[in-house]
Amino acid sequence: MDEVRISATPLGGAGEVGKSSTLVAHGRDLLLLDAGVMFPEEDMHGVDLVIPDFSYVVSHADRLRAILVTHGHEDHIGALPYFLSQLGQRVPIFATKLTQGLISVKLQEHRVEDLAEFHIAEPGKLYRLGSFEVEFYHVTHSVPDSAGLAIHSPAGTLVYTGDFKFDRTPVDGWPSDIERLRELGDRGVLALLSDCVRVEMPGWTPSERVVGETLEEIIAHAPARVILTTFASNIIRMQQTIRIAHSLGKKVAVAGRSMEENLKVADDLGYLDIPAGAVITLDDARRLPAQRVVLLTTGSQGEPTSVLSRIAADDYRPIRISKGDIVILAATPVPGNEETVAHTVDNLFRLGAKVIYGPLGRTVHVSGHASREELRLMLELVRPRFVAPIHGEYRHQVLYRDLALETGVPSENILIPEVGDVMEFRPERAQISGRIPSGSVLVDGLTVGTVTQVVLRDRRRLAADGILIASLAVDRKTGKLISGPDIISRGFVGADEEKLLDQAKSKVRRALARRPRGEVEHGYLVSKTKEVIGEFIYRETKLRPMILPVVTEV
Repeated sequence: MDEVRISATPLGGAGEVGKSSTLVAHGRDLLLLDAGVMFPEEDMHGVDLVIPDFSYVVSHADRLRAILVTHGHEDHIGALPYFLSQLGQRVPIFATKLTQGLISVKLQEHRVEDLAEFHIAEPGKLYRLGSFEVEFYHVTHSVPDSAGLAIHSPAGTLVYTGDFKFDRTPVDGWPSDIERLRELGDRGVLALLSDCVRVEMPGWTPSERVVGETLEEIIAHAPARVILTTFASNIIRMQQTIRIAHSLGKKVAVAGRSMEENLKVADDLGYLDIPAGAVITLDDARRLPAQRVVLLTTGSQGEPTSVLSRIAADDYRPIRISKGDIVILAATPVPGNEETVAHTVDNLFRLGAKVIYGPLGRTVHVSGHASREELRLMLELVRPRFVAPIHGEYRHQVLYRDLALETGVPSENILIPEVGDVMEFRPERAQISGRIPSGSVLVDGLTVGTVTQVVLRDRRRLAADGILIASLAVDRKTGKLISGPDIISRGFVGADEEKLLDQAKSKVRRALARRPRGEVEHGYLVSKTKEVIGEFIYRETKLRPMILPVVTEV
């Protein structure tokens, strides 16, 4: 065994934003750092999620000592259920208390919680994992209980920042552990693997407290109802909203399953302070005067089936936009989601809402990532021998390299990895020594990769219940139905099939006619057509044919 070599391989997140995951190896021991997802681009039809290729880890499962998770965001935990399903054996998962709670919800949803052996990680405590000694340290991010990692090995110490910033006035009371980082630097750090996604931004990232001040001003002066959307995992933003609303004598209601679950987990674990009666049900909220209500919803990324997208399409019965409602988008679109978010904003305006979002100059969201001066501070604290920027697109990695050069790191000591590159660190040199199988795996429903159980399930459905192809054309600008729907059936046999399909067409036409005029949201039209036909056919026949909507925009 080579005692003076430690390697790190990004399985995701290098040269891209999302699906963060890094494999660390020393001798025969492996550690997996995070396991996140990336949301699909618009041209990835039928794809729900993109996850890293874990085939190398699965094929070396006997060497995997643990999974270490830095925080509870989807791009760091979302792939865990799929990875554990592929691994098929119990594995230790080390995470802080809240992060563990958020992971548990995901694993229970996928029914793989029995494959996780949870260990609550306490910052500052050392954990022996094979030839590694691992410690978590506090960092500030947009979800409480976030951490970075110091991984000690006979070859040296590797610091993995995770997502971080140096918020000097954090709302959760946990600043980044600057003193521990300085101590690690004094002891000697072999390599730093750093977040770099915000290196383009000069100065320091604003504090979350700035957002709280803006939200308080907006909510206090709102003449009608306020609807705020953010990431379902943004516990800090939810806490700010509840506190502000309560102080102003207003009530908060939550809409969106993932947000409701995360709120409950955070509350149960003591990471939220919810005054008695501050949070009420949607039904109770509908009985109050509009100016006394604040709604928290999912949908900050324009997801077609999210609550906010359905509200914007006037297709969410519990919440209908009234003129004067204020909608706050307290999140920045993830790269690739800009167009869908823009459509949602346009349609909210058409319904009469006032929409407040980033480009309007109001600070309703701040990043959880370090800007240029904070990245510089991390380099100066840790003083690593070698540096590798990860969690950023290629331009971010190059700009980070320039920053590292400014702080005195020699150019030959800076590696810019791609996904799959094996970065090998020794006391005297660092190099990219090879590659392992890597890339992106597409998830469709529960389908992971190529032929899996869900592909087989779909084939069984096709054999038993057939397929219905519904084609329709809509006006791109107004959303008005121009022609169709025409429904073609193959392998579907129902009593009086022609009459049944005619009724299904009528139901789709009526459902789409209720949609307000406005720009087309392609994902919404597809999911709505599928939903209406599927529910009707099952009610009439108890069959579940595969339904493929084909929507043409003209």
